[in-house]
Amino acid sequence: MGRLGGLRLLLVLLALTLDSCGIYSFTGTNLSPDIKTFTVLNFTMSTAGGPASLTLDFSEKLKEYFQRNTSLTQRPSGGDLLIEGTFTGYDVVPVAPTASDKAGFNRLNVTVQVRFTNNKDETKNFDQSFSFYEDFPQSETLDANEARMLPKIMDQLVQNIFNKSAADW
Repeated sequence: MGRLGGLRLLLVLLALTLDSCGIYSFTGTNLSPDIKTFTVLNFTMSTAGGPASLTLDFSEKLKEYFQRNTSLTQRPSGGDLLIEGTFTGYDVVPVAPTASDKAGFNRLNVTVQVRFTNNKDETKNFDQSFSFYEDFPQSETLDANEARMLPKIMDQLVQNIFNKSAADW
């Protein structure tokens, strides 16, 4: 094994040591080692608009993201981490007015109020609103764009919630 191969092996071993001892995780989480489980309660809807399956789809997407990016075990209730929330906004608003004072684009803005409870460290708890949006041409309808935009919006909301709760950013 050459000098370069030995250096690579040393770096891999160092990385594995740091990851396994809880100093650093390559998923970017900043969770205490005593946190083993999480619970995501089904989100609810307190606003008009959006597909009927939005709350269930979002809850499942959040569960999947936590399972993929942490070593935590999902529990239907009583998890060390508890995430619950309500969709409070599903709005289409005009943006980027043109010279004739018409909107150049419409914006689908989705807002969700999230309550996060860390049952091991209450200083990490929060109740916070998260929003994200996608724009579409003013000449097109929401129905024609919703299927394309909504997955992107949901992915970004899930990532923002994960970053705030598990990554502590």
